Amino acid sequence: MNEGSKPPSEGPKHLQGRKLGDRRVRIERPHSAYFRYTGEGTLVAKEAASAPRTKAGRALARIRGVLFGRPLSSHEEITERLSKAKALAIFSSDAISSSAYATEEILRVLVLAGAGALILSLPLAIAIAFLLTVVSISYRQEIHAYPSGGGDYAVARANLPGIFALIVAGALLVDYTMTVAVSTSSAVEQVISAVPNLEDIRVEIGVVAIVLIMIGNLRGLRESGNIFAIPTYLFAGSTLLMVVVGVFRVVVLGESAPPPNPVPGQPDAIQAVSLLLIIRAFASGSVALTGTEAIANGVPAFKRPEPKNAATTLTVMAVLLGVLFVGITFVADSFGIVPRDFPTVQTVISRVAATIYGENTLLFYLYQTFTALILFLAANTSFNAFPRLAAILAEDGFMPRQFSFRGDRLAFTSGIVILSVAASLLIIAFGGITTALIPLYAVGVFIAFTIGQTGMVIHWRRQRPPGWLRGLAINAFGAVLTGSVFVVVLVAKAPTSLLVAVIIPVLVGVMLFIHRQYEASRKELAVRPNAVIRGPHREERVVVPVPALNRAVVQAVNVARSIDSNVQAILVSDDPEDANRIKTQWERQIPDVPLVIVESPYRALVAPLLAYLDVLDRAWPPEKEAPITFVVIPEYVARSWWERILYNQSAKRLRQALLGRPHTVVVNVPYRRESGDVPDKPEKPADKPAGVPPPA
Repeated sequence: MNEGSKPPSEGPKHLQGRKLGDRRVRIERPHSAYFRYTGEGTLVAKEAASAPRTKAGRALARIRGVLFGRPLSSHEEITERLSKAKALAIFSSDAISSSAYATEEILRVLVLAGAGALILSLPLAIAIAFLLTVVSISYRQEIHAYPSGGGDYAVARANLPGIFALIVAGALLVDYTMTVAVSTSSAVEQVISAVPNLEDIRVEIGVVAIVLIMIGNLRGLRESGNIFAIPTYLFAGSTLLMVVVGVFRVVVLGESAPPPNPVPGQPDAIQAVSLLLIIRAFASGSVALTGTEAIANGVPAFKRPEPKNAATTLTVMAVLLGVLFVGITFVADSFGIVPRDFPTVQTVISRVAATIYGENTLLFYLYQTFTALILFLAANTSFNAFPRLAAILAEDGFMPRQFSFRGDRLAFTSGIVILSVAASLLIIAFGGITTALIPLYAVGVFIAFTIGQTGMVIHWRRQRPPGWLRGLAINAFGAVLTGSVFVVVLVAKAPTSLLVAVIIPVLVGVMLFIHRQYEASRKELAVRPNAVIRGPHREERVVVPVPALNRAVVQAVNVARSIDSNVQAILVSDDPEDANRIKTQWERQIPDVPLVIVESPYRALVAPLLAYLDVLDRAWPPEKEAPITFVVIPEYVARSWWERILYNQSAKRLRQALLGRPHTVVVNVPYRRESGDVPDKPEKPADKPAGVPPPA
């Protein structure tokens, strides 16, 4: 290692031993507590280098440690990868939990045609399960073709014009937000089904649940998997048991029951069973497919081999969801179960549980607890998919770059927080009522399904790997089927669903605007790759705005002198007598830097200074390029945070006004008073070590 590549102050220290001729060499590495040396001119910061330096910062760090855990290094990212068992809990909780309310949404539409129409619920559930099969097989193809994650967005970006990728992104962002709101409100309804007295605080329960899930996800991917895995498997296991017992009682024991007459929720004027009614019921039940795309978006979160593990998890999720959804619908149809809203809310899943496990039994209340937990935690799928998609968009320049930054626990903090706020606002706006939120739900996801499958068709035609014709056929059929379902869902849920058709173009417009801004700044800041960067050719001048003559100003003037010899100080004052007094002191103590006084009879500070800078520019010869103006602003840094409110307000306003000014560079010079620094009080000779003369 040569001398120039050593870390600061590192090197051998030659020491005299106790005996004559005894020599020792001690290698001092003052950087070792904070940095690890990895090569010439390269240091890696340790955790201590990122530790806060203030008492308030350390206290905040301790609180963050309790809430979210210790900070994780980027090198620990591989340890945060998910096994298939944890990934199923994290990425599939949304899809699996939809079995708790998808059947109910079908029945709420069929009930409009009376008890005779309820028999259609099972064929509709089977049709939706078939659609789920097609979609899951199509997504397996996406996972292997695009293992870097991004799902439908990555497929559209690679194979279709850019606008289609943004439509997919906007649709998924809307749908992930709706997922959190719908899952949480549905969970609250399960709680109310068991404890009706909580009806009046349903909104508050929903918002608190979202905040708790947010905190769980901010703790990191693996830890959220540890938190959410148990409720997911408890719900899946208890629901499978409920379905098996229900099917046994119906098929083997021959038990059944007709629906109540009249059916709860049945209108006075019963509709005829029409194609439109069946389409509406199918569209309502298609919410069961939401969340199936999340695994394709989050492939990089799996342990190696990522594509294989993700595809296996997707298959298990699809089979489990199909069995639960069709099984619950079969049991509900066999026992004539429909949802009730009066006198208390009773969901279909709660009434099926009461029928199979016994009403007001311990098993019933346990199952309701598991159902509420899985529905609360179903939002966790979006808390992983939304931030990852937002991070990909940020890397592509379509979202603010903050969305691509990972927090202390390697989670995409900005995306998690924004999703929490948006979903909470939806809960508040719609009163936490699931049925009111459902028309906005599942529209966006079918847009993504259709565009993603279309992109895969083009992918197969371009790449033509072995077996491409089979993949082409699967994705082409999937594109046609999901496109048809999208039209059905959009029309059947109109006019409320049309709101999504407005929100998505707005989001696309915002993303295009952000991308245009980033592109403009990139072109403006770009450096030609082969250009040799040399010193500046333009002339420079330095201006120091001063409020008085003090140590902070003296330090700023010294910094200004180091930039260029052409320095002048400017004092903007509304008190001529005070200004003259300062000028007299200035000329006596800093004679080599001219002080210009700008009297401000209208008591403004920033505007006169800007006007003076403009005058300097206009006075410059027009045939010469205007010089770069360095504005050096002195600032006094107080010791306590509350003291800082009292200082530098004028400096902040001036800095804000100068930031957009052409060929102007703003330099902040903070003056920090050291703990032992006593102004204008010379040190005593006795304070110095022996043998050192006192200061002159």
